[in-house]
Amino acid sequence: MQLAISAAEKKELIQKYQIHQQDTGSPEAQVAILTERIRQLTEHFRTHRKDYHSRHGLFRLVGKQRRLLRYLYKKDVTRYYRLINDLGIRDTIGLKAN
Repeated sequence: MQLAISAAEKKELIQKYQIHQQDTGSPEAQVAILTERIRQLTEHFRTHRKDYHSRHGLFRLVGKQRRLLRYLYKKDVTRYYRLINDLGIRDTIGLKAN
């Protein structure tokens, strides 16, 4: 199992979540890529419980994902809810805003 996301998987995620044809850096695309990396690392920890260095990296990814989701929530709530429903992410940003 590799800890990094492959270029083909990354390209596929960008194509699925891009806003326009040349888009590679929209919050939706970035969150989709981060979510896939977080899922891969979470699976890695099922067998390597004491890999604390990678766990630190996971916490950094989760923080970056949360910041992007918070930005998207402030910018456009409908895009935020559409994205978390597509990716299967829990709504933690919207709950705090209410």
